[in-house]
Amino acid sequence: MLDHQTVARLREMRLFGMAQAFLAQAGDPEINNLSFEERLGLLVDQEWTWRQDRRLARLLKAAKLRLSACLEDIDYQVPRGLDRGLMRSLATGNWIRAHQNVIIVGPTGVGKTFIACALAQAACRLGFSAWYYRAPRLMSDLSVARADGSYASFMNKLAKTQVLVLDDWGITPLGAPECRDLLEVIDDRAETRSTIVASQLPIEHWHATISDPTVADAILDRLVHNSIKILLKGESMRKAKCNPREADHHS
Repeated sequence: MLDHQTVARLREMRLFGMAQAFLAQAGDPEINNLSFEERLGLLVDQEWTWRQDRRLARLLKAAKLRLSACLEDIDYQVPRGLDRGLMRSLATGNWIRAHQNVIIVGPTGVGKTFIACALAQAACRLGFSAWYYRAPRLMSDLSVARADGSYASFMNKLAKTQVLVLDDWGITPLGAPECRDLLEVIDDRAETRSTIVASQLPIEHWHATISDPTVADAILDRLVHNSIKILLKGESMRKAKCNPREADHHS
């Protein structure tokens, strides 16, 4: 009866991990071999783990990543100029704390989207918020938001996101309204948040995709200046004769 009341009160206090661990201890005949301090430590550890897992699940759901990717699954066997040391450095998240950007450039199929999503997933594991967007879809959603009155709240959400992934950058030229919207997004994040950009276009060609040269200068200055660059090369990994579950075979 006492155990039941204890579990009920733990749940009322939203200590669900601790309640689960308490029930597990109650059913373990070896638990009495541990001291009170050891048992309490196990309860606290379980609660901490439960909360961390819940937070990660919440961050990953909000990130809406295109691929379920992680840094540990990156394939370094295929020659594409990917620096393992750089990826280990990025895994620490120091670039996010320093509000740096990451630019991933390379031909189609060399794994740009996978790497971008893996970096965003790693950010979530470190407790940072992330949000994946294809750049053309972002431009479309910003236009809709401006029309339906949700533009300010949408921009505020983008500005607060600690790691914003912009995939398929430069795939279509931007008109004047899109240029202004994109400048607002990038300007809100400059030196305060981190952005990951994945593009098939070499960086030197980005300027030509933005119709207003002055706006292009402003966007690229804020985006490229404080960036870590991953320049990929090689043939599409989709052509590789391997188990698709064991390799990052995406754009």
